[in-house]
Amino acid sequence: MTRWRALAAVVGFLALTLLPASPAYAHAALLRTSPPAGSVVPEAPKEVTLTFSEPIAPVHDKIRIVGPDGERADRGTPTVDGNVLKIELRDDAPRGTYLVSYRVISADSHPIPGGFTFSVGAPSAAPAALPEEKVDTTIRNLIAAVKVIGYAGLVLLVGPVLVLALLWPARLSQRGPRRLMWTGFGLVALATLAGLYLQAPYTTGTSLFGATAGDLGDVLGSQYGIALLVRLALLGVAAFLVRPLLAGRDGIVDRVLLLLVAAGAALTWPLAGHPAASPVPAVSVVVDALHLAGAAVWLGGLVMLVAYLLRLADSRELGAILPIWSRWAALAVSTVLLAGVVSALIQIGTPAALVETTYGQLLIVKTVLVGLVLVAAYFARRFTLRGAADNPRPLRRVVTVEVAIAAVVLAVTGALTQTTPARTAQETAQLPAQPVIYSTTLTSSQWTLQVEVDPAKLGDNAVHLYAYKPDGSPQPVVEWKATASLPSAGVEKVAFPMLKLTDNHASGQVSLPTPGDWQLTFTLRTSEIDQASVTATVPIS
Repeated sequence: MTRWRALAAVVGFLALTLLPASPAYAHAALLRTSPPAGSVVPEAPKEVTLTFSEPIAPVHDKIRIVGPDGERADRGTPTVDGNVLKIELRDDAPRGTYLVSYRVISADSHPIPGGFTFSVGAPSAAPAALPEEKVDTTIRNLIAAVKVIGYAGLVLLVGPVLVLALLWPARLSQRGPRRLMWTGFGLVALATLAGLYLQAPYTTGTSLFGATAGDLGDVLGSQYGIALLVRLALLGVAAFLVRPLLAGRDGIVDRVLLLLVAAGAALTWPLAGHPAASPVPAVSVVVDALHLAGAAVWLGGLVMLVAYLLRLADSRELGAILPIWSRWAALAVSTVLLAGVVSALIQIGTPAALVETTYGQLLIVKTVLVGLVLVAAYFARRFTLRGAADNPRPLRRVVTVEVAIAAVVLAVTGALTQTTPARTAQETAQLPAQPVIYSTTLTSSQWTLQVEVDPAKLGDNAVHLYAYKPDGSPQPVVEWKATASLPSAGVEKVAFPMLKLTDNHASGQVSLPTPGDWQLTFTLRTSEIDQASVTATVPIS
C-alpha cells in the first residue's frame, strides 16, 4: 500500500513538472473593437465596444479609458451583454489619443487582460501606460495542481464508496478503505476551497496574498464560485449519507439521494471549466460530467483492487468479485471513451487544430496514455477470465500499471484545464493582425510634431504628420517639407512631397529600399519668418 502510494505520488509529480506549461491563459479572444484599435475617428464616440469570442464578465475597477490629458475618460459602470463589453465615454472627451485598458473573465473562469489605443480627430502623445495586466504564473500553476488534487480526491472517494457498498467481503475490515474514502473527501474539499481562494488573485491579477475580501466576494458571486460552493455543500450531504450506506443501515431512498447528490456534484466540475463556454454548453456540461464520473468509477475501482482486494480477498471471494468488477469497468471505460470523443470534437473544432495547438497536442498525449491504460485493462480482463482468483499476482501487477499511467493522465488533464481550447486558439490565430506602425512625438522650440510611418518596413511607406502648439491645440502650418536619408549606407537626403490635408495635418509617401536606421527630417514653416526642423530615426527592416 505504502509503495503504491509513493509510486503514484512520484509519477504524478513528475508529470506535473515535465509537462509543458500552458502558454495562454485567456480562453476567449478579443475579436474586434469599436472604434478599431489604432484608428483615428473624426468625432468622439459615445461608447467604446469590445467584442469577444465567448461570453465574458467584467473585473471590478479593471476596465478604464485614459484620455490624452492623462485623466479617466470613461464614465458610469461598464456593461456586458453576452460577449460584448460597452464602456461609455464622457461627453467632453478632448481630441487626441485614448488608451483603453481591460480585464474580463471568460465563461470558463479564465482572465483576459489587454489594451489598445484609438484617436479622436488626430493622434497625440499616447497617455501614460497603465500597469501591465498579466496572469501570475505561480497562481496559474497552483490552480492546475489544485485541480489535479481534486481529481485524485474524487477517485479516492468514489472507489471505496462503490466497492465497500457493493463488493466488499463481509469478513474483511473496512478500516483501510474508509480511511482512503475520508482522505478523498478531504482532498476534494481542500482542492475546492483552494480553488475558490486562488480564483480571486487569478481574476484580479494581484499576488498570491494580495486579494481583498471584496475580490473573494466577487468570486463567490460568480458562476465559478457558485459551482464550487454547491460542490462543497453536496460534499457535506454526501458525507452524511455515506455513513448509513457503509454500515448497512441505508434504504432505497438513501441510495437514490446519494446518487442524485453524486450526479449534482459531478456537474459542478464542467460548470466551472471549459464546457461552460463551449458552442453547445448544455451538451458539453453533461458529456464532461459523464466523462468525469466514468473515470472516477474506473480508476477508483482499480485503486481498491490493487490496494486491497487483490491482496486481502481469498480465491472464492475474488471469483465472485472480479467478474462483476469487469462488467463495471467495461461500462465505465465505454462511458469515458464515448464522452471523451464527443467532448474532444466540441473543443477541437477542426482536424488542423488537433496538431497545431497546445491543447490539441496535450489531448493527443492524453489519448496515447489512455490507450496504454486500455491495453493494460485488456490484459487485466484476460487474467480475470482465465481465473485470476486463484493466482491474483499477475492481475495485481497489470492493475498497478493501469493506476500508475492513470496518475499521469490526471496530470495531463490538469494541464488541459489551464490551456486555451483548440477551437479558441485557432480562432485567435486566424484573426487579422493589428497593423504595427512607427509612431513618435518630436518637439521643437515652437511646436510638437506627431509622426507616424506605416508600415515602417522596406518599400513604400505612408507618412502622417500632426502639428500641435505647446498647449496641445492644433498648430496651423504654412508649408511642410520632408527628406529621407540613410547615413550608414551613404544615402544622402532625398526630398519627398507632403500633401497638406488640414491646417495641422499633412501626409506623404516615401520609398525606403534599404534596411537600416533612416533619418526622416521634417521642416515646418508656421509663418513668414517662423520655421523649425526636427528629425526622426526610423528603424526599417
